[in-house]
Amino acid sequence: MEHQNLAATSLDASDLHDGMEVGSLVEVSLGGRQLYGVVRWYGKPRNKSEHGLVGVELESETEEGSDGSYLGQQFFRCAPGRGVFVSLRHCRLDSRFNSICDTPKHSATMRNYDTPSETAEYGGPDCPSVLGEVLPVGQFGDWSKLTGKFRGIQGHHNSCYLDATLFSMFTFTSIFDGLLFRPPTRDDIPQYEEVQRILREEIVNPLRQNHYVRADKVMKLRRLLQKLSSVKGLTNEEKDPEEFLHCLLSQTLRAEPFLKLNSGQEAYHHQLFVEKDDKLVMPTVQQLFEQSFLSSGIKLKEVPPALIIQMPRFGKSYKMYPYVLPSSLLDITDVLENSPRQCIVCGHLAEMECQQCLGQCGTGLESIAFCAPCLHKVHSHKKRTTHQAQPLKVPADFAALQEHCVIPRMYMELFAVVCIATSHYVAFVKCGPGPDAPWCFFDSMADRKGEQNGFNIPEVIACPDLPLWLSDDWDKQLLSSVGLPNYVRRLFSDAYMCLYQSPDLMLYR
Repeated sequence: MEHQNLAATSLDASDLHDGMEVGSLVEVSLGGRQLYGVVRWYGKPRNKSEHGLVGVELESETEEGSDGSYLGQQFFRCAPGRGVFVSLRHCRLDSRFNSICDTPKHSATMRNYDTPSETAEYGGPDCPSVLGEVLPVGQFGDWSKLTGKFRGIQGHHNSCYLDATLFSMFTFTSIFDGLLFRPPTRDDIPQYEEVQRILREEIVNPLRQNHYVRADKVMKLRRLLQKLSSVKGLTNEEKDPEEFLHCLLSQTLRAEPFLKLNSGQEAYHHQLFVEKDDKLVMPTVQQLFEQSFLSSGIKLKEVPPALIIQMPRFGKSYKMYPYVLPSSLLDITDVLENSPRQCIVCGHLAEMECQQCLGQCGTGLESIAFCAPCLHKVHSHKKRTTHQAQPLKVPADFAALQEHCVIPRMYMELFAVVCIATSHYVAFVKCGPGPDAPWCFFDSMADRKGEQNGFNIPEVIACPDLPLWLSDDWDKQLLSSVGLPNYVRRLFSDAYMCLYQSPDLMLYR
């Protein structure tokens, strides 16, 4: 939350009692009621009071509450109805959690601890909200804390589509963190900050700090999205990840689309539309990605921060290919509109592109880029005299310095694969950046305790050797043998959505 001290005199921490400070969990007396919250501000509004006041963000709305303003002045920001200002004598440390409040203050503060009835209903550990900013889990984290039962996001009422997607997007990467902190604008919906707060403080921060999110916390987000978006059935019906992303990113948070195309269109994900090649037993995502862009005739205007690719499958059962190998690194050089490219023949700066030459001088989209002399030579062959080449857009500054520059290639890094089988979504997620980072497998409904009134048990399992299977250093004949581990077969056969990020753009996010 943003703190402001407008037209006010600040108090020192010594003016508070019992060790209270900004971020402390407290209880306040208001209208004969005991309410609970967290200290957001303390001070003396000028010309308004001789005594110090404490600004508290409550756990829930109250009629007397504000948005963090007092007598027309904004001292902190919170959801409407949750901000109250009380004198010091009406505020004390939360007696329910004295042992918690005595712990040292961290950059992220926990609040809103669970009642015994909530914990019993869903099982597992407590799941308090976590304020502030929490960094993604590092690849060198304690795996004994990251893996096991009651880790990840707990599934409930067909929520696996959402659980697997959120776990993939936020646990180990910050590439989507702009969604958590973008300030509201005039164009945003009134509930924007509440959706953002629930996503940040009740799902992402607890997931990163405590490695567990209980199902009722996720249900708060599902109910809001059900109310605010055009997608119905979000609280109890089976949905697809792209439906969830549409209502969260486009209709609710109104995030800037990740993909900007030269056709003028923008998108949050890319659906692979390709014609089946019967000669391919196990195509790579790289092959399908290039084929999809080639057949559609579109290109990317810029390197996207994130690239979400939906596999060529339709519905929950039809798959174009029995197996697809997710490419660890996705080369997007040849689908960028203004990126310098290399001539497939001589290696110099390419100036022309001939789609009809695909595969004749090499493989993939790099085989259709030529410099002018090499294009003339290639097209002089009698089989290619009818080919029609198109000029490439070469950046002027690069063209001027081409003799002194290495032509770069642009790559994006795979960081998650969402899979589906029998209408159930799970995820394989990379636990940090770089080629040597380990992977894990997440299932929000891995186990269950009880029947109709029971609860699901989520689980995270380490997959340390997955990088080997994502490389080319293994015998593809294992696909038809029992020698292929079940979880690897599941990754290759059930891949539904591959998530990529730009290592370079991550530095600025």
